[in-house]
Amino acid sequence: MHAPLTDADIAQRDLVADEVRVAISACGICHSDAHYRAGVGHIALPRTLGHEIAGVVANVGCDVSGWRAGERVAVHYLLSCGTCERCVRYGEQFCSSGQMIGKERDGGYAESIVVPARNLVAVPDNVALDVAAVMMCSTATAYHALRLAEMTAGAAILVLGFGGLGFSALQLGKMLGAERVGVVDIVPEKLALARDHGAVTTDVLDARYDIALDFVGKPALTIAALRALAPGGRLLLVALSEAPLDFNPYRDVLAHERRIVGSSDHTKEELIELMTFAGDGRLDIAPVISRRIARDAAAINATLDDLDRGTASFRTVISTGG
Repeated sequence: MHAPLTDADIAQRDLVADEVRVAISACGICHSDAHYRAGVGHIALPRTLGHEIAGVVANVGCDVSGWRAGERVAVHYLLSCGTCERCVRYGEQFCSSGQMIGKERDGGYAESIVVPARNLVAVPDNVALDVAAVMMCSTATAYHALRLAEMTAGAAILVLGFGGLGFSALQLGKMLGAERVGVVDIVPEKLALARDHGAVTTDVLDARYDIALDFVGKPALTIAALRALAPGGRLLLVALSEAPLDFNPYRDVLAHERRIVGSSDHTKEELIELMTFAGDGRLDIAPVISRRIARDAAAINATLDDLDRGTASFRTVISTGG
């Protein structure tokens, strides 16, 4: 691993009865893709990365109903059976045979993709496909975390890391009636955008928050956020990090009835809700897209390198228009 991505011609596979082929118009470049390129998750090679996907239905399998060629869609990246005990009892992201598009299955850094019809999400006509693509991961993951945190109107939210997920969390928090959203980041340009969109920015966690969303995974910052929580506050661990956390169970958690909650992916139901919010104008994620690039290995590798180093850019999207 740690090798750069390369351009390659790969034969398209035929559809089976319940599948559709999507001509890809946009695919977001997520920081997770940089982790996967580096070998996190033990990715089997060769693999096409990319899990924030939107486009147009090209053709459908013989058993597919409800979808037709030409429809604008986004792709739910979790492939699950929907019938095993883990799916039914705990949720599709815990499927015993589940796979992730762009990780265990080839993803969206491509001209087209074949997926089960049940993984399609309709995109409203007034939502750009590149925006819909970004919503498939960064927005949906932030929304799922806020739901797990039992977000209610009047809550104070702390966002650690103001990239694609952080911007989505700010917009969602405002939409859901947050009393205050605090943002922590080290990039001045990102802090400026956060303030422009109504956040309070700080590098000192000296206020009390009801919810802290960790999109960074830096242990010292995570623990500082835990200690900034009000009684009953919830720390949501979202960043892909295996770094150990050193805290005092009594002083930092028990004595204040704080909770530490892991947040994994999202559900298709949440994606559909988010598309409704975007379609009726309650949610605007478009400002988070700071760059659009061609589907080219050199350009994609440069973007992933930027994410590894830390960048002032927000979401970069591989875009062919739409």
